Amino acid sequence: MKAVRLESVGNISVRNVGIPEPGPDDLLVKVEACGICGTDRHLLHGEFPSTPPVTLGHEFCGIVVEAGSAVRDIAPGARITGDPNISCGRCPQCQAGRVNLCRNLRAIGIHRDGGFAEYVLVPRKQAFEIPLTLDPVHGAFCEPLACCLHGVDLSGIKAGSTVAILGGGVIGLLTVQLARLAGATTVILSTRQATKRRLAEEVGATATVDPSAGDVVEAIAGPAGLVPGGVDVVIECAGVAETVKQSTRLAKAGGTVVILGVLPQGEKVEIEPFDILFRELRVLGSFINPFVHRRAADLVATGAIEIDRLISRRISLDEAPDVISNPAAAGEVKVLVVPSAERVAQQ
Repeated sequence: MKAVRLESVGNISVRNVGIPEPGPDDLLVKVEACGICGTDRHLLHGEFPSTPPVTLGHEFCGIVVEAGSAVRDIAPGARITGDPNISCGRCPQCQAGRVNLCRNLRAIGIHRDGGFAEYVLVPRKQAFEIPLTLDPVHGAFCEPLACCLHGVDLSGIKAGSTVAILGGGVIGLLTVQLARLAGATTVILSTRQATKRRLAEEVGATATVDPSAGDVVEAIAGPAGLVPGGVDVVIECAGVAETVKQSTRLAKAGGTVVILGVLPQGEKVEIEPFDILFRELRVLGSFINPFVHRRAADLVATGAIEIDRLISRRISLDEAPDVISNPAAAGEVKVLVVPSAERVAQQ
């Protein structure tokens, strides 16, 4: 089968590899769609820990073609979405229920072969069934949505909350929708790209801000801003040092900041601890998706989340290395790899 392989840092290509064989507790899944994530670019450049050589791709869904001998509750022909994050269940963090902080965490598409291939091996415990009537590319959104859902859970957004979201990529646009579903009445998204600001308003943002037009903090939290004094919750979704610095200044006294975007490993950001102390801010990191993948899959399956507008284009496996090796195109939100496809036109 074809697979997109990270051979080493900076070296990615399409290779022919053997189709994996399922163990007793595994599912062999024919991949229908797998999303390209910013983390894939970080992996290519050595900015996020991984174990190459490895097949990339951690946002996938597909059809079960073979089930291991010990699997009794999912049969061939079922469509599943995979939670790529495999915890050990034995370490102190797992025993305390913090499986996302597992000392032995291994992820499909990062530490073991992933979904940028024609087939992927998925442990049964990581598979969540979704309807056969669902557009399969929608299933590839379950993993990023689950990560956003964990961040929103941590944020404490409730009915009437005011929220600022920094970053207009797929994570920001999914978070806009989740914030509204959680009851936020004011949801402001900040991004430089006009197309993404328009899209944010189409999917639920009550206002948008262009950071290239002036000071974001003044525009949102200043005396004449959209929410004078600051918002209840700030969620940083861009993974950029500048937006991380903005985040604590946008929160009101007693507010919450959630860092959801992924910055390159080792990057430093200057903050003012006195300000965090004096205004008693809660500053939280949100890492992956503990115990929320089923909820995310149900949100996708029921149509509660707008997905079609977030799909920029669908590409073949052969095109994936070039797309991963380059920055996202202007206005691009989510690119989906469809392994069965020949080269297709931009949607």
